[in-house]
Amino acid sequence: MPHAARRTPLAARRSPFLFLLLLPQIPNSMSNPLSIYNSLSRQKEVFEPLHPPFAGMYVCGPTVYSNAHLGHARPAITFDLLFRYLTHLGYQVRYVRNITDVGHLENDADEGEDKIVKTARLQNLEPMEVVQKYMNTFHRNMDQLNTLKPSIEPRASGHIIEQQELVRQLLRKGFAYEINGSVYFDVEKYNRKYKYGKLSGRILEDLMANTRELEGQDEKRNPFDFALWKKAAPGHLMKWPSDWSDGYPGWHLECSAMSIKYLGEVFDIHGGGMDLQFPHHECEIAQSTAALGKESVRYWVHNNMITINGQKMARSLGNFITLDQIFSGDHPLLEQAFSPMTVRFFILQAHYRSTLDFSNEALIAAGKGYQRLMKAVETLGNLKPSAASTVDIEDLSEKCALAMNDDLNTPILISHLFDGVKIINSVNDGTEKIDDKGIEALRKLFDDYVFKILGLRDETQDSKTDDLAEELMKIIIDLRGEARTRKDFTTSDRIRDELKKAGVTIKDTKDGVKWERG
Repeated sequence: MPHAARRTPLAARRSPFLFLLLLPQIPNSMSNPLSIYNSLSRQKEVFEPLHPPFAGMYVCGPTVYSNAHLGHARPAITFDLLFRYLTHLGYQVRYVRNITDVGHLENDADEGEDKIVKTARLQNLEPMEVVQKYMNTFHRNMDQLNTLKPSIEPRASGHIIEQQELVRQLLRKGFAYEINGSVYFDVEKYNRKYKYGKLSGRILEDLMANTRELEGQDEKRNPFDFALWKKAAPGHLMKWPSDWSDGYPGWHLECSAMSIKYLGEVFDIHGGGMDLQFPHHECEIAQSTAALGKESVRYWVHNNMITINGQKMARSLGNFITLDQIFSGDHPLLEQAFSPMTVRFFILQAHYRSTLDFSNEALIAAGKGYQRLMKAVETLGNLKPSAASTVDIEDLSEKCALAMNDDLNTPILISHLFDGVKIINSVNDGTEKIDDKGIEALRKLFDDYVFKILGLRDETQDSKTDDLAEELMKIIIDLRGEARTRKDFTTSDRIRDELKKAGVTIKDTKDGVKWERG
């Protein structure tokens, strides 16, 4: 990028969605009564995107320094649900979910060690090796949970220029100050013009009263000021040159810079876990508002936490269970393994704004509910139509839509889907009748809500596929063994090489031939 372009004020840049104004507006027939809870206004609001039929959504993704755990699954599934539903309603959604790979210090503070750098030091790896390792695991877990990939997945380390420009903008407007090569946001000055704490409900005067005794103990003017750019200590592994020092961006800065870059100065939805409301999202609001002179986000959406024994599940608390452990059953708190779709169904059974307490009993119940739903889908595929119908599928469809439009009320939606299960079973038993039109409507309803919107996948079909793969591999391995017995090593090696091209590795061990994917 030319040097001059870097200095272009953010406020002067055109929105990535500006060209959309030239396109036809979403027709009235596509408008919908979807209401979502706005954490900023603390009430449900009708969703009206800025540039219909287009919608922009930014979601805070993971800091990739360790394996993803059950707590990470909840925001991933929550905003996958919202992404799917907006798409179902006819919106063209640009879904941006970031990867934090620099600047997130321990305890979410401005001092201390970078979480990724710490892991790199402990594992004797390069920081970007750590990032790649855990980003790969995160993506694999997300695929297992059947979450759709975001439209854009930017990384903080790939947007240093944008973050530096945002710092310059804040310095020019007087909302930031430099000291000893680091740059901090002036919260008190911002609060005088705007209002700090509007999202979280924090009152700056209370923060000042509670932290006054710490004043003067560090380089910041006030303890509640937060870092925009930090001067790197000697030997720090992740740093970039800047106008102020060789250093790295503060954790909060990346989301403001990347959301503006990819969604424009004002965009529709910003999502994340409720634990990010303060300080992370509060600081985002302050940064963006101070730089642009206006608020960027129209709807703030937050999912609640997964708890264990009433306490938030978190790596920092040491009470987490990784997704790999859940899927394998390899954890002292687990009585058995739980499949990805059981976990997804478990999360969707609760409203995204309610707490969800982990227990083996709850996951076992979720697994039974999921299996019952999949069995009904199988039965639905075999129903025989009657000349007339005694069931009302249209009413059921309306109830499902009302549930989703009421702030993504998945518990109510699922209860209606189980009403559909009762209809399917009753028709199958012969106590109710359904005609061709009714069967078509019921199949569309289940396809839309169970698979496309809730994002469930029939794992029984996956199991059947795995069983078939196992049988086919046994045949192939036997054929290779016969070739080796005949000393036909050309054919034997060809079988091995062709399998490798197909993503299957075979190994000759003392216990026989083993195979694995990858």
